[in-house]
Amino acid sequence: MKPDTQTALMQVINLARQSIPFGLTEAQMCSGVCHGCSKKLLDFLEMELDSWEARIIAGEVPNLGDVSSLARMSKKIYIALSKSGLVDPEVKVK
Repeated sequence: MKPDTQTALMQVINLARQSIPFGLTEAQMCSGVCHGCSKKLLDFLEMELDSWEARIIAGEVPNLGDVSSLARMSKKIYIALSKSGLVDPEVKVK
């Protein structure tokens, strides 16, 4: 049985938090090749994840589009970070 949208979105949030290095210092983020501003991408994604966590806790029920959108956004940011050398490009994120 497939999970409900709240559970699915929380799974996306947890996977993003495990896969993406939010704890990097600015010096670590800006020390090499830059493909987009890694700091801004990380800040933006962290705000989105925090916002959705708070909304789910408050009882909001996301739709499938919300789940898909957050997953797609997380994946694109992961790819940009891998091009900048901040995450392992060999790790495949679903």
